[in-house]
Amino acid sequence: MKPDYVVDRFAERLLEWYEQHGRKGLPWQQERTAYSIWLAEVMLQQTQVATVIPYYLRFLKHLPHTVALANASIDEVLHLWSGLGYYARGRNLHRAARMIRDQHDGVFPQTFDEVVALPGIGRSTAGAILAQAFGQRHPILDGNVKRLLSRLYAIDGWPGKTEVQQVLWRIAAHHTPHERMADYTQAIMDFGATQCRRTRPACGDCPFSADCLAHQQGREQELPVSKKSGQLPLRHTTLLLVTDADGRVLLERRPPTGIWGGLWSLPECGDETDPAEWCIRELGCEVDLQKPLPPLHHTFSHFRLAITPLPAHLLDNCNGVMEARPLLWYNIRQPEICGIAAPVQRLLEQLDQGDITNESYC
Repeated sequence: MKPDYVVDRFAERLLEWYEQHGRKGLPWQQERTAYSIWLAEVMLQQTQVATVIPYYLRFLKHLPHTVALANASIDEVLHLWSGLGYYARGRNLHRAARMIRDQHDGVFPQTFDEVVALPGIGRSTAGAILAQAFGQRHPILDGNVKRLLSRLYAIDGWPGKTEVQQVLWRIAAHHTPHERMADYTQAIMDFGATQCRRTRPACGDCPFSADCLAHQQGREQELPVSKKSGQLPLRHTTLLLVTDADGRVLLERRPPTGIWGGLWSLPECGDETDPAEWCIRELGCEVDLQKPLPPLHHTFSHFRLAITPLPAHLLDNCNGVMEARPLLWYNIRQPEICGIAAPVQRLLEQLDQGDITNESYC
């Protein structure tokens, strides 16, 4: 598969479009430091700009530079990340900040090999950071750029396949200019996000419509080719909403990998386990089970999860079994700074507002 480069003055025409239609008021564009661009690029992975902006502003207010991020606890980082999803991004951001503090004297590195070696930063993200923060010439290939180039050159095949990615990288590198790299990088991402959209692309006023092979062939909606996938499998689990006499809620830190990795969540006893016996065996305490709450449904990238929240009152003091588990009695009226999984946060808010009733379990 060899691309035929037919689009003349690509970068020049793209920058002309950007001058009139590009997004220029984004918070991370106001002062293009390596830290601000890095933070934004990581948050923007698989997340829309409108969703990212309030998280970005809050994160930057609390952790304004790399060393502040490195010195923060993982609980503080995940607390600021809570609700944004894909929490491995937050954990990797924290790990990378500590590497920069310890190995680069707190200064963000400026070579491609050093940047791509940081946790959570791949080839495209590294290029976007270096281009926007330092004006270096590096092609990028995020989802928006893949869509634009796949349509422009009518590239068949799912862009996630290695051979298709190699073609797209060659095209991206060919069109990357040698000047105005910060503007060009923002422009090509903006174009894919707002003009060459996934659905209903604005082909009528596209500066490349005369050159776009997908448009000429009537394949705009067909390209890029989607990954073949079946229906997401459905999993079930039970989360225990255990409260003590003071109204505190028992939380447990999730393992560092897997869903909600490193976040605090309600203890998970599984869908086929007797909850009362589980509490005695795993927590060393007896509880009075209440009526289950309506199920919550949460969708991950590879499966859907049906959560049955099961309220329970602590009947006695827990013995030493609890000491071997990463547990926390959480006061919803005086919350601690810690990252909490989004469905659990919704349940805690319901509990705080008195929306959870106390009916005996039967």
